Amino acid sequence: MFLSGFAALAVMPLLPVAARDLDGVVLYPLVAGAFVAASLLGGVLGGTWADRAGPRRPLMAGVALTVVTLLVSATSTTIWQLALGRFADGIAAGLVAVAINVAIGQAYPDHMRARALALMSACWIVPSLAGPPLAGLVAAWWSWRAVFFGLAGLTLLPAVTAVLLLRGRGPEGGAVAAQDARGPEGPVRRPALSAALAVSVAAALAQYGVSAWDVRHVVCTVSGLALLVVFAPRLLPPRTWRAGRGLPATVLLRALTSGAYFTLEAFVPLMLSTARRVPGVVTGLAFTGAALAWAGASWLQGRLQDRVPRHRLVAVGAGMMAAAVVSAVVCVLPVVPAATAVSSMVLAAVGMGLATPSLTLLSLNHAPAGGQGYASSAMQTAQNLGQTIVLALASALFSAVSTATNSQLAPFVWAFALLVLPVTATARLAARTRTAGPERGHASGSAVTACPAEPVDER
Repeated sequence: MFLSGFAALAVMPLLPVAARDLDGVVLYPLVAGAFVAASLLGGVLGGTWADRAGPRRPLMAGVALTVVTLLVSATSTTIWQLALGRFADGIAAGLVAVAINVAIGQAYPDHMRARALALMSACWIVPSLAGPPLAGLVAAWWSWRAVFFGLAGLTLLPAVTAVLLLRGRGPEGGAVAAQDARGPEGPVRRPALSAALAVSVAAALAQYGVSAWDVRHVVCTVSGLALLVVFAPRLLPPRTWRAGRGLPATVLLRALTSGAYFTLEAFVPLMLSTARRVPGVVTGLAFTGAALAWAGASWLQGRLQDRVPRHRLVAVGAGMMAAAVVSAVVCVLPVVPAATAVSSMVLAAVGMGLATPSLTLLSLNHAPAGGQGYASSAMQTAQNLGQTIVLALASALFSAVSTATNSQLAPFVWAFALLVLPVTATARLAARTRTAGPERGHASGSAVTACPAEPVDER
């Protein structure tokens, strides 16, 4: 996880440089979005694979594929090769992320899962502080290709270790054949890989389509959106969009919180650098403060597991994110010091640090026997879809207000105000994610089969 975070944060600032060097700036949206699009496919593939054979094999495949994809990107001679490398890297990241969650669910007793997830969050602290500046220095002194080669070298040792140590291990005791996995409503409806592939292609088409506005690009955009509407619901549990109690509501809240946070993370730096014109160091402090706040809040939720029910931590996290949205709106006002906008990202990160691990643990508790991979892949799919949909809506509103007014600040007010909807819905629906009885599973590490409880009106 440490290397995944380091690679993700180090590579992103270099993609514009690589696109310019390869004469493919016009296709930069495709390169930037290929990773997220492919992680949808990787998550579904990893979840199905983990439920059938345990998390070891998808983990081995993911870390090994990561090395290969970094080398593909490092040796890119065209922008299309770079996009292919980022797409394959997204598949690898999806495999690794789901395998780690399933491994935590199967190998750790319940009282240790929250701390294990907190450790995963802590693994992003050093990469967030050191990754971008180190990558920038290497690119300035040498080239952006050297960063990809260096990351491949760093990842090679754990990749070889995973293959050697985990090779030949059989499925874990908690893994159950996919056809035997049953939820409270019967057999688990596992998403077809064809649907996952269609959603990944749809996301890539949409990213390519928005790079220009000629007939070909418009057709790609419309086709991508149509495929998303048809196939995206097939990757999620039934009743997800209606916030069905248990796993469906948990998955939906993952989409809402992720969409709100990453949209805020995209627009606050844009506001600081364009409308408020603050020094770049202030924007950097916002990202650093957010990373530290997320890790600290994640550590805190691991210590509160025996005192506060998980669904209430989700509601508290949503409340913190609502405060962050209000702070962002206030910081748009010219009379408010621009640097105070940093507080909005920090508050939002605290909310995510409380809500995200809690939702992950709730999803494992709601997972049917042998279905922890299914639940983990659904959560990752929801995160990516939520991020894509909410950011797209906010961007469309931002563009519309920008066209209708001459103000630089008004579009940000409307974009931030839109985020009140997902965070308010999260706080309101948090009770639907609760489990029946104590939120603990079996210490043996097998799948947890807690059934969803009736919602409680906590007004």
